[in-house]
Amino acid sequence: MSNAVTQTPAAPPAQALQHFEAAFAFETDCWDTHDALRQGNPGFVLIDARSPAHYARGHVPGAVNIPHGKIIASRLATYPESTLFVVYCAGPHCNGAARAAVRLARLGRPVKLMAGGMAGWLDEGFELAIGNA
Repeated sequence: MSNAVTQTPAAPPAQALQHFEAAFAFETDCWDTHDALRQGNPGFVLIDARSPAHYARGHVPGAVNIPHGKIIASRLATYPESTLFVVYCAGPHCNGAARAAVRLARLGRPVKLMAGGMAGWLDEGFELAIGNA
């Protein structure tokens, strides 16, 4: 019986392994980000790519607010070139994190996207920081 799932065959296991392993070079998730932040020196800078108003209403504790359209070289000058940035936005329905990742990559900066964004963070039951600090 054919359906939308089985109509296209799955990739061979070796190809699937390559694809899914490569995804970790581009993304992390809320749980791993939360765990790394709790350790105190996570090894990355977390960027909330939403507007300042959305950031002030609630953001991941420890995140820096740099709206994706404001990610420019001069704004990043205080960070060493090797700094890893992890970006997020509202969630899967928002492409602000992807836009931020593109801007960072164009500036030659290492970057990963936090899959799920704020929606994922809240789904995990993690707390938010309120305000502009």
